[in-house]
Amino acid sequence: MKQKLINAGLLLFAGLIGATFHAHAQHKSPVLNHIAISVYDLDKATAFYRDVMEIDTMPEPFHDGKHTWLKIGPHSQLHLIKGAKEVTDHDIAAHLCFSVPSVDAFIAKLNKLHIPFRNWQGEKQKYTLRVDGVKQVYLQDPDNYWVEVNDDKY
Repeated sequence: MKQKLINAGLLLFAGLIGATFHAHAQHKSPVLNHIAISVYDLDKATAFYRDVMEIDTMPEPFHDGKHTWLKIGPHSQLHLIKGAKEVTDHDIAAHLCFSVPSVDAFIAKLNKLHIPFRNWQGEKQKYTLRVDGVKQVYLQDPDNYWVEVNDDKY
């Protein structure tokens, strides 16, 4: 009888541990899968993210000439979708951000390609040095979406 109570107690304890573990696994934070932006000229947008930002393209399942997928992280993508009726202005506060090893080297590349950039305050061809020491610049893609590039070491 005593052994049955011990076994029942162990089973109950194991069940509680399992339920707690299962509940914890159910409440895991979401992980970024992709960001999709609507673009006016897919070829120009693709060239910008592939050639200026140096982000690798990846196979996309539609094969309809209206999508480009780019790999922006181990399990994250940027989807460019042709469909914007025109190029419009966007607020700098809504931006994509990418980190590079050297903002200075990235600025040199932008200068070589004659691509304008600015700091957060709006000063052309200048960078911002955040209070945490991260250097950052802002530029716009062909659809005027803002892109921040910084040297955060994450």
